[in-house]
Amino acid sequence: MEERSRHYQHDSSRKNYVDQRMKQHKRFYKNIYDILYTINDFTIAVWFLIGSIFFYFESLKTWGVTLFVIASVQFLIKPSIRLVHEFSARKHYGKEYDRTQL
Repeated sequence: MEERSRHYQHDSSRKNYVDQRMKQHKRFYKNIYDILYTINDFTIAVWFLIGSIFFYFESLKTWGVTLFVIASVQFLIKPSIRLVHEFSARKHYGKEYDRTQL
């Protein structure tokens, strides 16, 4: 029972440590990611606008569809970057905590 309690305390302390480091991390990287997200959103809007205009011209419809596909892929990129960044940062800070406990 005592070992289980120590394990729970370790997990709780590790989680608190990781959460605290993530708060600091988010403040530091927030501006960089906000700029990247804004650039991504802006280019998505441009691709959809140009693609929509291309649909007015029969000869440009294929290019319009191509721009829609590119913009749709960019919609997938934004949350993917956020998830990869979140998971890798949490993993890094978890390992950092574990190293301090040795």
